[in-house]
Amino acid sequence: MTKTTEGRKRILSGMRPTGRLHLGNLVGALANWRDLQDDYECFFMIADYHALMSEYEAPAKIAANAREVLLDFVACGLDPVRSVIFRQSEVPQHAELHLILSCYTPIGWLERNPTYKEQMRELTTRDIHNYAFLGYPVLQAADIVVYRAHCVPVGEDQLPHLELTRELVRRFNNLVGEDALVEPHAKLTASPRLLGTDRRKMSKSYGNQIDIADDPDTIRKKVMSMITDPKRIRRNDPGHPDECNVCDWYKTFSPGEADEVARKCREALWGCTDCKSRLAEVLIAYLAEPHRRRQELEADPDRLHRILADGGERARAVAADTLADIKRLTGLGAM
Repeated sequence: MTKTTEGRKRILSGMRPTGRLHLGNLVGALANWRDLQDDYECFFMIADYHALMSEYEAPAKIAANAREVLLDFVACGLDPVRSVIFRQSEVPQHAELHLILSCYTPIGWLERNPTYKEQMRELTTRDIHNYAFLGYPVLQAADIVVYRAHCVPVGEDQLPHLELTRELVRRFNNLVGEDALVEPHAKLTASPRLLGTDRRKMSKSYGNQIDIADDPDTIRKKVMSMITDPKRIRRNDPGHPDECNVCDWYKTFSPGEADEVARKCREALWGCTDCKSRLAEVLIAYLAEPHRRRQELEADPDRLHRILADGGERARAVAADTLADIKRLTGLGAM
């Protein structure tokens, strides 16, 4: 089934608990997820199995990071009543279906995966030459199809990733002779292109991010370190806002004043320090409500436990139904 009893289609998405989430995660995913809750039955996963693939040398951090991700999820508007929020490792059907699907996955499909090659280039501080990392698209496929998710919210750069899941679903269904797995479709989400403070891709591995949970003083410090217009040497030099990362951030976090900021930059009516000081206050105001929610949650650890316990129970009920069908079709079910 692709729909719930309420007639809403189902969505699955998640994030790896490798630390606190940052503004790139917020504008690139969480804000979209928050809005999808009105129209879809949403499953939001803390993907700790995926984290273990790259963080296995320091696994003690994974549980603490999972707590941070949960705090960020709820602080940014994911509702544990309207949505199912859970830890991947607390739903054993993910791992079991991953093993079954791995039997149907040609090695060549994994070796040509562009995201695998990209991660190999980026994660230079970790040894990820392991079987699990090569096969993580299979686990990702299991994550999606175990809930019979109809849609996966992705950006265009993630489409090749989802296509591997779709190919695997078609191959599996063809070999077992039944449309047992739902072929998921991409729900393309428009999200701002938010670079890090050093103008590279925003990433914890680069240390160029502003975290959602950063306090005001930390936000000010990080913003003041941002690289601005490389062609503007002196305060009185006309700026080039189209080439300035700081000006781009205004378009995302304060679009109403972005044109005025660009004009003042272009006409040298203020300096980069003035521009960054104002941006810091914009971000502090933007994050005020998530910070308030986060503080409330941190003061109530029992609520955090209840959210994961309830989410895990709801997720396992759906996943168990799917896995039972798959085991029957693959000769692994009860005799």
